[in-house]
Amino acid sequence: MEQVLELFRNISIRDVADMVIVAFVFYKLYMLIRETRAEQLIKGILVLLIATPLSGWLQLHVINWILKNTMTVGFIALLIVFQPELRRALEYIGRTKFLTKSIVDIEEEEIKNTVGELVDAVGSLSRQKIGALIVIERETGLSEVVETGTQIGGRISSGLLINIFIPNTPLHDGAVVIRKSQILAAGCLLPLTDNPNISKALGTRHRAAIGITERSDSMVVIVSEETGVISVAENGKLKRFLDTKKLSDILLQSYKAEENRQWQFLKMKWRNKDE
Repeated sequence: MEQVLELFRNISIRDVADMVIVAFVFYKLYMLIRETRAEQLIKGILVLLIATPLSGWLQLHVINWILKNTMTVGFIALLIVFQPELRRALEYIGRTKFLTKSIVDIEEEEIKNTVGELVDAVGSLSRQKIGALIVIERETGLSEVVETGTQIGGRISSGLLINIFIPNTPLHDGAVVIRKSQILAAGCLLPLTDNPNISKALGTRHRAAIGITERSDSMVVIVSEETGVISVAENGKLKRFLDTKKLSDILLQSYKAEENRQWQFLKMKWRNKDE
């Protein structure tokens, strides 16, 4: 008991701060890998870390030798196996405001026009039960996705979006990528989610929407071809059964939140320069 009390007496504020920072980093890492392949792989690695010293203590020499050599090359294997998760983590760090500038800097009037055109198109597609997949780029660039489709480079309009997704047309069976108020490309291919907990009722379109939001900070609007149901995917999560009013609120909140954060960041920089 005296040793425990002595240990607490020797803990300084710096030690507490150190532990809090480490705990916060581990929490963020857990949030990044939660409900992904990496979560199961981490459990397997923990088993190996426990089994290695345990096999040495039990004098299981062959097993201990195999485990030690496995751990030696394990670091290189981890870089390969966890490549998607590592990329996602680095992109998350890169999206912090002291390292990047937001690409969503549309003025308020333009935001309203852009969201209005998007909602009108989605509402029309939903009523006609025409499938659609619309990716809205934020801070993480989607140039790799754009390259898989046909570049358009036109301003957003409900008529253009509806025509793109009309069945049996060349670009209908793919995703549209939007940057600011411009349609970059159509007919783009998206990565499917690796999440094993996704409902079996969801088709490829919804799985692709979740997949791209797991790998970037983009937002995706989905219209189901079978039911006409409107959904929004963000941060690997899916919001379903939305009406046009709710969709408009979500899009406006997203655009304006990004714009407000950008203005606050710029004001802070100006204030620091003045001081």
